[in-house]
Amino acid sequence: MRAIIQRTEQAKILVETDGEFRLTGEMMQGLLVLLGVEKSDTEEDVDYLIRKIKDMRIFNDSEGKMNLSLIDINGSIGIVSQFTLHANTKKGNRPSFIRAADPVEAEILYKQFINKMELLIKGKIISGVFGAMMKIDFINDGPVTIIIDSKQREL
Repeated sequence: MRAIIQRTEQAKILVETDGEFRLTGEMMQGLLVLLGVEKSDTEEDVDYLIRKIKDMRIFNDSEGKMNLSLIDINGSIGIVSQFTLHANTKKGNRPSFIRAADPVEAEILYKQFINKMELLIKGKIISGVFGAMMKIDFINDGPVTIIIDSKQREL
C-alpha cells in the first residue's frame, strides 16, 4: 500500500456525478492522503500506514520546527483512493497498472483505512468516492509532501 501525504492548509474533494462535479467534503489544516492499494496488500498494511500517518511529526511547533503530529494539532484528513500510485513506467510510454489491486479488494481496504482512521483521530475526515472521477483542490502547506510505502518499511 502506498500513500502520498501532503500537509495542507485547506482541501476540497469534488466527485463527478451525472456529468457534474459535486463537493463531497472540505477541510482546513491537516493532511491530504492519496492512497494506492496493491494486489498483495492486507489489513496489516492498512494498520501500518495509519500508525505512520497519524503519528508523523510534520506540523510546525511554536518554534517553527516540524515537531507535531496530526493528532497533536487536532487536524483534519482527506483520503482519496488513487490506483495510479502503482503505475509501472519501466517499459514504453503508457503506464502499466498491473500491480494495483482488483477494484473490489482495493475498495475493501480503502474503506477499512477510512473507518480505522475515524476511530483514531478527532479531526474532520473527508473522502472521495472509490472509483469515481474526482477533482482535488488544496493548498499544499510548506510544501510538505511525503511518500510512504508499506512494502518498504524501515526498521
